[in-house]
Amino acid sequence: MRNSRGRNLSLQAHKAVELKHLRSAVAAADCGSFRGAADLLGSQQSSLSRIISEFEHHLGVPIFERFSGGVRPTRPGRDVLRLSRTILEEFGALIATARSVHNSETGRLSVGFCTSLSAGNLQASLLEFKQRFPQSALATVERSRTRLAAALRNGSLDLLIVTGSLPLLDNKAMSLWSERVLVALPHDHPLSSRETVYWTDLRGETVLLSHYDPGKELEDLLVSKLVSPEARPKIERHDVSRGIIKSLISMNTGISLVLESDIGANFAGLVYRELRDGAGASRLEFSAYWRADNENPALHEFLKLLSQRYPSPSAGR
Repeated sequence: MRNSRGRNLSLQAHKAVELKHLRSAVAAADCGSFRGAADLLGSQQSSLSRIISEFEHHLGVPIFERFSGGVRPTRPGRDVLRLSRTILEEFGALIATARSVHNSETGRLSVGFCTSLSAGNLQASLLEFKQRFPQSALATVERSRTRLAAALRNGSLDLLIVTGSLPLLDNKAMSLWSERVLVALPHDHPLSSRETVYWTDLRGETVLLSHYDPGKELEDLLVSKLVSPEARPKIERHDVSRGIIKSLISMNTGISLVLESDIGANFAGLVYRELRDGAGASRLEFSAYWRADNENPALHEFLKLLSQRYPSPSAGR
């Protein structure tokens, strides 16, 4: 009987669940209330509440706990919301892929990246592209490396510019520039008085790193520079953006490692110092990745621009 009921619920959910259910639930989770979600989606609170109740009925599980201050996901609701976000992102990728032919004809370039746009070579390259081709639309996406790789694979992104390697089938790669690795410090930190900071100076510190790229490459670099665990600082990993990491530094909860393009975004109370060892400044390399079968003319023009600006890997770029 239970198995039969489960099959009936599954069949009912397959027939009845729509994108509006997913969007409403995700918005409610993000806003923490039905009222905030309704405002975000431009609908009535009563309508949104009804849609979410339908969703819960179709799935056979409560997604939210309701209380006077708003809503919060239930235990099963967290899993439902996580998958709902993934489905909505994949649906967005589907729409982007369906428009790819039109975008190629009208001139559109979509670039994914894991670095800052506040300064540096990526910003300069995109600005030059817009100056050369003002009629071409430019879309930029900053997400985790895993999601960027999936977007490149399904065709919703034309190009990725990231640190490290990105093993993908049927893709091409181009080495670009490198950026110096810096340490971000509170303005009153003892190391802030030095012009240069060495990796060995980090011993005894707390280094805050984001789970987002290039946090993993920065951590790997730190471990390679300080081989002995006793010589390394304490590492705290946070599931937040680089901007939040900077806020945590300003609260004197630790220091962090950043790339030089990050210093273009001014943040009160922070100073940056170059990290060095006996061989000099430490750097991370950037590369471009794209699908071999991508025939978008805008992509080909941008690749031509990149090859002109960065004709070969150079430590000084």
